[in-house]
Amino acid sequence: MNPQQATTPAPKNRRTLVGRVVSNRMQKTVTVLIERRVKDPVMGKIMTRSKKYHAHAAAGEFGLGDVVEIAECRPISKTKAWTVTRLVEKSKEF
Repeated sequence: MNPQQATTPAPKNRRTLVGRVVSNRMQKTVTVLIERRVKDPVMGKIMTRSKKYHAHAAAGEFGLGDVVEIAECRPISKTKAWTVTRLVEKSKEF
């Protein structure tokens, strides 16, 4: 085994999702709503499916309505296994 190969870390293929912040009331945590559009297998109608994820935001600089990118990480708490990687779009309302 090559000594250089042992010191270089393997690239991490992490899932990333983009969604809207719907709650920032917790300390260091935001709730992100992810919406995806799927086609019904029987009727063929396009429907919107949504799911909420708790994501770690250490600085707490994200507000309601902000569009953020979250990435999968190790479990931080019982419900939190995602971390906010970047701000995609700042909210215009709040």
